[in-house]
Amino acid sequence: MRHLVSRWRLARLSSLPQPRFHCAPPPPPSNSKLFVAGLSWSVDEMSLKDAFSSFGDVTEVRIMYDKNTGRSRGFGFIQFASDDAAKCARFAMDGKAFLGRPLRISFAIDKVRGGPVVVPRLPAVGESTS
Repeated sequence: MRHLVSRWRLARLSSLPQPRFHCAPPPPPSNSKLFVAGLSWSVDEMSLKDAFSSFGDVTEVRIMYDKNTGRSRGFGFIQFASDDAAKCARFAMDGKAFLGRPLRISFAIDKVRGGPVVVPRLPAVGESTS
């Protein structure tokens, strides 16, 4: 009889839902170049540099433009002189409104020509990253 009880317990335990573990991919390593999305079409390099220069020395600002229309594509890159300045700017400005639009900021990933382009999923404004 004991054997039957053990099998019953075993069957009952195996039918319980198993915990699921989700591992998030590691965040991209910090560097001194930020990817900035959510830019207004009216933003220019000077206004973007002015908005971020309070966090450190900005060495380059590039807004990506549509080749046909000449209008901003809504994203760009900001290069800082140091990793610490970029990190500070990212955490201070991510999700903040700039010219009426919330910015989505992450560390830039080097583009490899000819290779696949992997775009990290940016958390939505207010979404927890932990």
